[in-house]
Amino acid sequence: MALPRWALPEYFEDVLPLEAQRVEALRRAVLDEFRLHGYQLVIPPAVEYLDSLVSGTGQDMADTMFKFVDQISGRTLGLRADTTPQVTRIDAHLLNRTGVARLCYCGPVVHVLPRSMTASREPLQIGAELYGHSGIEADVEVLRLLARTLQLAGARTSRIDIGHVGIFRTLSSLAGLNAEAEETLFGILQTKDVPALREFVANIAEPARSGLLALPDLYGDASVLLRARDRLPDVPGVHAALDELLHLSRQLGDLPLSFDLADLRGYLYHTGLMFAAYCGSSPTALALGGRYNEVGREFGRARPASGFSLDLRELAALGAVANASGAVLAPMDNAAELVVLIAQLREAGEVVMLELPGHTGDWREAGCDRRIELQNGAWCVVALED
Repeated sequence: MALPRWALPEYFEDVLPLEAQRVEALRRAVLDEFRLHGYQLVIPPAVEYLDSLVSGTGQDMADTMFKFVDQISGRTLGLRADTTPQVTRIDAHLLNRTGVARLCYCGPVVHVLPRSMTASREPLQIGAELYGHSGIEADVEVLRLLARTLQLAGARTSRIDIGHVGIFRTLSSLAGLNAEAEETLFGILQTKDVPALREFVANIAEPARSGLLALPDLYGDASVLLRARDRLPDVPGVHAALDELLHLSRQLGDLPLSFDLADLRGYLYHTGLMFAAYCGSSPTALALGGRYNEVGREFGRARPASGFSLDLRELAALGAVANASGAVLAPMDNAAELVVLIAQLREAGEVVMLELPGHTGDWREAGCDRRIELQNGAWCVVALED
């Protein structure tokens, strides 16, 4: 049976007026907040050459991207699945600043498959990226900005999970794992399959063996970082990562932070801290972020970088739904006093719609709850009668 012409592909949907109004209001509020913190808006194209979109540590995104041939150049193009590599290209190749650069963006991305059963294949991605500072101060700033973004939306943040890819990479190197074995280990740790982990590390020498076995149990509040010092190998890479996590726990003690040293999502992409924000009872992360110092290398400059992104539509859906003020219906009349009143109402932020002749529907469907009438020689706003 053929689908009707108005049907959309699975996991794509239209955004109708009330939801679109909430999303747009939140977009403006968040971008304005980013601006107040010094983040400048950039708007990359939706389509680029594929090798640019998957450059460097962005290679793991290649399978999530729609690809097609450019009819002009004959090269393969990609429809972006993530805006961060594009912003990194802008920082590294176009802006070419020597100091810190703070950039932000908002626009749709498209995925071949949804990231979860409830996710859209066309998220409206909004994010902020800080380039040019390798210190933990940049990560603190980015996490503060993420928390502020969630607050603006009225989303109830249940926790922000934080991990560090440096611990995993140090232990993997200590164990002498090749790329294929490291990928297998990553999969085991992501599912926290302890029996499989025991089998995997059976022939790995100490102290890497005991360190890898400890990772699935090292999750919880900041106290887990002190336990990690006792259970993980006494090597510089582990020390440096734990020092950064401890600094975060002290600087951001007012935020609902949790730590999970086996959570390695995006480990091919990130080079340090990684974090995921959860809201309410949802099992899927609302926002993802972290440090990714190597992405710019393919564009000529491997600048230090830290940032986050999220789906603005998901964020808008989690906030409290504000009661939208109704519109005012105005008659089609060129009276000077009416023209002035309409202008004053619009200047004050009121929506005023002209009553087109011959309309037979219900003006309430268009959002009107008041109308302008001529009463005793004066134009005034009154309630719209049923």
